[in-house]
Amino acid sequence: MQNGQSFPDALQRDLDAHGSHYKVVNRGTSGATTKDAVAGLRSILLLHPAVVIVEFGGNDGLRGLPPEQTERNLDQVLMSLQNEHIRVLLAGITLPPNYGNDYIRQFERVFRDLVAKHRVAFIPMIYKGLENVPETIQADGIHPTAKGSEIIARTILPVLTPLLRKTQ
Repeated sequence: MQNGQSFPDALQRDLDAHGSHYKVVNRGTSGATTKDAVAGLRSILLLHPAVVIVEFGGNDGLRGLPPEQTERNLDQVLMSLQNEHIRVLLAGITLPPNYGNDYIRQFERVFRDLVAKHRVAFIPMIYKGLENVPETIQADGIHPTAKGSEIIARTILPVLTPLLRKTQ
């Protein structure tokens, strides 16, 4: 994907259009797992963000990692952010049907359990709205296109907006 076409880029454009003075910093990397999220926590905390969108777990699921491991890692991320009084939006995702109903149910429950425990803002399926729209997923069948990124940003914005404090 070219620069300016990711969902954080689209989200920044949407925030700007709504008069927000927040700056979106994209610290995501393709292929990152929740273990990588834990490893990168210090660098995130050093930025002193007001709000963090935690969008990890999908690659754990695609690799078939134990849901308990994903939950432990995300729990550590959420706890660390909340201990620093950072507002959090957790973005969930599901897996393709070939992973089997039992694994998918366990995987999706990780997000619901963490939301209940940490009481954070939540989007159950960050790819909501992409499923039947042509040209929103890249040829790899996993990552969004620029068009998909725009839809993701529009999905995030209404859940993110209450977490933002209006700046003077």
